[in-house]
Amino acid sequence: MISFKQLPVEAKAAVAAGVIFFSMMLSRSYLAEQLELRMRRWLLRLQMALFANALMLIGSLHVWRSTVTTFSRSSAASSFCFMPWKIAVFMFLALAHSSFFTLLFLVAEEPYFFSLAAYTCLGAYIILIFFLFTLGSVEQAYKFLAGRGMKAGTGNKNRTAIKPVLAVMLTAVLTVVGLLNASQPPTVNSVEVPVHKLPLTMNNLKVVLLSDIHLGPTVGKTKLAMIVRMVKALKPDITVIVGDLTDSEAEIIRPAVEPLGELNSPLGTYFVTGNHEYYTSDVSNWFELLKSFNIRPLHNENVKIVSPKSTDDWFCLAGVDDIEADVLRYSGHGMDLKKALTGCSSERAIVLLAHQPVAAKWALQERPDINLILSGHTHGGQMFPLNAGAYFLNPFFVGLYKVGQNTFVYVSPGTMYFGIPMRLGSRAEITEIILRSP
Repeated sequence: MISFKQLPVEAKAAVAAGVIFFSMMLSRSYLAEQLELRMRRWLLRLQMALFANALMLIGSLHVWRSTVTTFSRSSAASSFCFMPWKIAVFMFLALAHSSFFTLLFLVAEEPYFFSLAAYTCLGAYIILIFFLFTLGSVEQAYKFLAGRGMKAGTGNKNRTAIKPVLAVMLTAVLTVVGLLNASQPPTVNSVEVPVHKLPLTMNNLKVVLLSDIHLGPTVGKTKLAMIVRMVKALKPDITVIVGDLTDSEAEIIRPAVEPLGELNSPLGTYFVTGNHEYYTSDVSNWFELLKSFNIRPLHNENVKIVSPKSTDDWFCLAGVDDIEADVLRYSGHGMDLKKALTGCSSERAIVLLAHQPVAAKWALQERPDINLILSGHTHGGQMFPLNAGAYFLNPFFVGLYKVGQNTFVYVSPGTMYFGIPMRLGSRAEITEIILRSP
């Protein structure tokens, strides 16, 4: 039997990741009620950071071997540029690994430069891993089709060096493009949605949809203030925030949230939780903070949105907790559609707020009479190459979908971004939804 010491480093990292994941499950199942809330928050975040770093170590070893070890065996090792390059690669990997720990130590009203640099390196790390793997696969496929194996020789070494150089160049270009794209204000996307049984007096009602702002290490008060100004300029009747507003505890990041107090939609501003609210383990405090800004959380509940022109005309606006609350066993929370739609009959139009598209799918299976569901979560993939994974993991990816005869689902690509201040193949969005009475 092979001992743990004899395992390659990659295998040891995989084992470590498995052990950490197992400890996360144990702590959620058996320690949740025994630990004080603040300790639970720290333990969960620390476990998630360690788990991510253990998995990343496997990729980091591949990056190091591809971009450093490969050249150390060639004439490039004697160059005066090799040592600075070696240090640069080490610092790049160190920053990428440190990004997950900024949630524990570096969250404030405005992002720290270190956090921005660390998460930028994390984004570049993901792109670099993709290109190293893709180019390596292409190289192996070429050798297989050519019917010849790798032979030692100067020409072969030169060809081996092309792969990491090309991967680094592509990564650098896409990183810059991604940073520039994400630095732009969100685009305003206006969408008209016919809502079955919407009263005629509520035709052209304007709903502004926000999602996935992710206040935390790389999004602060300045960006939120910009979003609020853009929303106010649209003059919505209703504003809804469909989850992942934050990645931090309410007390820590309270100053950054203050611009939300300027939202003054005449028919109200409403909020439902996303998975990241539950990662903070501070949902109750967030509810109280949002209420102080006249933002109403819909905690598996609904409200009647009454027409300004006639008190007899109204529709049902409901919201459900994010499904991740069940996974995390968050006490008193979890998606409860039956409770959320209590009093919402099919005789009136029903609009549901549900953070994840999976929740939207489940809701329609249980209540196909829902007319419109507003979701987020996917970020439109946020950045290449994560787009493909987000597309295949969600029943609705981004934009407007028609389900059946009288139901629509709209998935926001997100109003900001999570952690990595980059967008590739997607664009941040504030959605202006115009409700039409058929």
